[in-house]
Amino acid sequence: MMEWSSLLSLRRQGDTSERLRKSQDETRLGFEVDYDRIIFSHAFRSLQDKTQVIPMPNRIGANTGFVHTRLTHSLEVSVVGRSLGRLAGKKILEKHPDLHREHGYRFGDFGAIVAAAALAHDIGNPPFGHSGEKAIGAYFESGIGAAYRTVLNELEYADLVRFEGNANGFKILTETINGVTGGLRLSYSTLGAFIKYPKGSSAKISDHIAQKKFGFFQKDQGFFTELFTQLGIGSFQEEPPSYFRHPLAFLVEAADDICYTIIDFEDGINLGWISEDYALEYLINLVRDRINTKKYNQLQTSRDRVSYLRALAIQTLIDDAVRIFMANEDEILNGSFSVSLMDKSAYKAQIKDIIDISVRQIYKAPQVMEKEVAGYRILGDILDVLTKALINFKEHKLSNYDKLILGLIPTAIYKEDASHYELLLQASCFVASLSDGAAVHLHEKISGKELH
Repeated sequence: MMEWSSLLSLRRQGDTSERLRKSQDETRLGFEVDYDRIIFSHAFRSLQDKTQVIPMPNRIGANTGFVHTRLTHSLEVSVVGRSLGRLAGKKILEKHPDLHREHGYRFGDFGAIVAAAALAHDIGNPPFGHSGEKAIGAYFESGIGAAYRTVLNELEYADLVRFEGNANGFKILTETINGVTGGLRLSYSTLGAFIKYPKGSSAKISDHIAQKKFGFFQKDQGFFTELFTQLGIGSFQEEPPSYFRHPLAFLVEAADDICYTIIDFEDGINLGWISEDYALEYLINLVRDRINTKKYNQLQTSRDRVSYLRALAIQTLIDDAVRIFMANEDEILNGSFSVSLMDKSAYKAQIKDIIDISVRQIYKAPQVMEKEVAGYRILGDILDVLTKALINFKEHKLSNYDKLILGLIPTAIYKEDASHYELLLQASCFVASLSDGAAVHLHEKISGKELH
């Protein structure tokens, strides 16, 4: 059974002494420092030009001027996560009063941890929406990159062919760069809450919520094991091991689920992809018991009506998620809770209705599909020239063209003593780090289009 006193760790990578909650400066708590470090990081800032679902419209006007990017989505998920954490934290402290009495924890600590982890939840995702990960994996599975299988072992190849933005996010947050140990040096509690899938790429995939994908690359397994050992999180009896989730990861996931369910739907309404009358009916079904009819009828515009219902829907699902979390706290702490919080929602039918229409009208819209198709080609082409140059660098076979390509990327990506696996992984993570615009720009450079 996991213990909250261990799970709420202020320890940071490289620490030589213990950090106690009671000794924290209340004006700048360690958990709040995590949020600051993430929001000022380059990786987070690049999310402003990464597609969430809907590409930025070419025409800016009254009805097409805003859609969510990865950055605005992450900020909103963080806000929802803070509310989830605070509400759950208040109830956890009521149930476990020693956490405050003996250790000094407050309900705001839970909110700060979940908010920071939620802020970072998409930080490792590639450009071009949901197809970015698949494009990188497809390059190594069935594209030209499949030829590199001969220089990789099975575990290394699994990292590439099943490339995962969650694992790349863990790498970004924790990787030592330019002599700075531990990347952003976030608290262990925030890192634990960030990891939705605490297993490597070769561990078993199952229907258990913690085992559907993977959360760290083979090269990062050492620190991952240290992290989960320090947090007191156990593993399933498997080899290679697949670990239980940090309990607060369920709240981070719920924040993401709530936001993409409601806010992607809102984007589709505001862009005219989903008719207002049809859409409002779905939202009203979700919040019928909370609507102030008089206030709602006074709203004059579609945006105002949708915004009002969106706010009610989010709060409704926040309250429901906290209820589910507390009702299942024991199972969550012993690792046996096997589904997402929203899978247990009292509003599951209404959520399904909204997601079904979003799939039909938004996720499969021509504009979305066209950008995903373009993303496959752009990322594949960049990986092709980049991996060839890096492997030729490794094998001392650099052509003049290879040298030009390497001149376009940071020198930290290629080191003399790097293995084939490390170079190919760095190439994949570099491509994943690109914003949509940067990927298009680099593709134009390597294809010669920029010269026309």
